[in-house]
Amino acid sequence: MKPQVTIIMATYNRAHFIVETLHSIQQQTFQDWECFIIDDGGTDNTQEVIAPILEQDSRFQFLKRPDSYQKGLPGCRNFGLDKAQGDFIIFFDDDDIIHPDNLKTSLSVLLEEQVAFCHYQKKSFEQDKPEFKFEKCKILQKINVDNLYDVVTQQIGLASCTVLWDKKCFKTIRFKEELLYAEEWECYIRIISSGFEGVIISNTLYFNRKHPNSNTAEFYSNNPIRKKSKSDTILLVISNLKDKKIITNQFLRHFIQMAYDYKEFNLFASIITTLEISGFIKLKWQVFYVFFPVRLYLYSLKKKMFS
Repeated sequence: MKPQVTIIMATYNRAHFIVETLHSIQQQTFQDWECFIIDDGGTDNTQEVIAPILEQDSRFQFLKRPDSYQKGLPGCRNFGLDKAQGDFIIFFDDDDIIHPDNLKTSLSVLLEEQVAFCHYQKKSFEQDKPEFKFEKCKILQKINVDNLYDVVTQQIGLASCTVLWDKKCFKTIRFKEELLYAEEWECYIRIISSGFEGVIISNTLYFNRKHPNSNTAEFYSNNPIRKKSKSDTILLVISNLKDKKIITNQFLRHFIQMAYDYKEFNLFASIITTLEISGFIKLKWQVFYVFFPVRLYLYSLKKKMFS
């Protein structure tokens, strides 16, 4: 019989972390799952160190990403989506720890609320193993196109591994394989802007390991490849919102403010071109963009004076 949940985990040279991650999956109180461990061309001994787990537990499958999928996280996840047997999909990273009630809690909420996805909380850790709390589930709010702005601005932070999805969300949607950062942000915005609704719950069910070799750490250390990917992702999000006719001045103001951090990629000019803005409206946004750093400085000055 097919499993109810498919776990998709891309891996690349994480032999030193992945065993602990897989053990936390085995300790799930909900047991009806399959887990695809998709190797992205790693060169360490990952397959060797997880061999005892693969032999012991047939729910795990170790797979090599085929060349028909691009190298990288999005390609691995798309391969996993195309192989998934479960009715529900969840993405886990190969260096993190999962709360024992992750699948049990998120799936029960998704089914009870009759929504397409359930977003839970995460907490970072470095060395010490996180402490699990078993709390009563509390629904904080719904997520749909009406509060998409909060998802775009990441006030609602739909991280790649903090959402359980109904498989129908991915019936026609896949990750953009050319992206090397923020690919889940772009993909999840496409899902929600297509009309799928979900809920946010209060429970912390995922623990992400902080270390310098993660994609996020590389982005915040100004890795040019990750930063260029984020710039490209912003344009894809804008194009999607434009096509769905839901982009507003509020969205545009936010993206133009973001463009200031991507000057080396001429993001502001690309936004104007993508949205086909011209004439007086174009001039207005050019003035806004030019004077944005001045406004930031005055705001910070005012904050210091009254703090």
